[in-house]
Amino acid sequence: MQNKTKIILDTDPGGDDIFALLWLLSLVKQGFVELIAVTTAEGNVNAKTTFACASQVLNFTGFAQIELGKGVVEPTDIEDAAYIHGADGMGGLSESLPDVKHDYRNARYSDDIIIDKLNAYPGEITLLAVAPLTNLAAAEIKSPGILKKAKEIIVMGGAFAVPGNVTSLAEFNIAFNVDAAQLVFNSRNDTVVLSLDVTNELIFTKEMAEEVYLSNSQNPVAKFIVQLCEFLTYTSLTYRQTEGIKGFLVHDAATVAYLFYPETLLLQRAQVDIETAGKFTKGQTIIDNRHVAKASVNAWVALQVDAVNLLASLVEDLKVLIS
Repeated sequence: MQNKTKIILDTDPGGDDIFALLWLLSLVKQGFVELIAVTTAEGNVNAKTTFACASQVLNFTGFAQIELGKGVVEPTDIEDAAYIHGADGMGGLSESLPDVKHDYRNARYSDDIIIDKLNAYPGEITLLAVAPLTNLAAAEIKSPGILKKAKEIIVMGGAFAVPGNVTSLAEFNIAFNVDAAQLVFNSRNDTVVLSLDVTNELIFTKEMAEEVYLSNSQNPVAKFIVQLCEFLTYTSLTYRQTEGIKGFLVHDAATVAYLFYPETLLLQRAQVDIETAGKFTKGQTIIDNRHVAKASVNAWVALQVDAVNLLASLVEDLKVLIS
């Protein structure tokens, strides 16, 4: 039997984070993934809320046994994104879900879980980082060299040839903690980056949600997918981001696609640097696209995406989750 892919999901749910988590849980159900832990981070909403949101989703979908970490909290000058995702990270839908299953007070911190699991399974665990990189950086600071023990680090973050989404140059996950981002990118030379350059094309529409729902309308998770899609679609900012198309951007789902549907992405070897101090450019991610010899490289950056087939794969796997 094929070995399961061991994954730690570092996340700050958040609507698109929830869709990435649901996609992973479908792959767990299908026997392709062993989800070692979900480590939550402060970002889209505060650390206690991202923890509660992830706990409710895991409990609701029947995966409450998965260990859940609480986020390391550091100062930031970037506002959270509750104005997009709702105060509970899921557009008020938390009231309709089963209660939080995991205990925030007694939960381990996310950086400690990352250190523990990477030491236990060196070279075996893939880190899917779809949040600000605070937890990963904290793990590296506490245990220097620990991130090299990951099989692979896949980051949703950055903007290279397209505008940012929190400033004209900066993407949210990077801008929220620029020092953490720079530290993580400096920790190894093969980090995979899924930036706004590709994720801006990943519009999950209400028709896609309805297709999932109709495959098994009796499953409460199907109803939740439709409701969350509806909430995220009709926030004014989301509507502008999708250029008027009725849907929302599933940025974080690109990390799952890279692992399990790699034919949908085209990547380029690059040196990724983070502007950590600029007055107007702080949080900008930079690569050198000149046709000259590169002194060093630290990443693979996705620059093209087959959005149609990526989203079709997401829809089909969500159907399996609710079957």
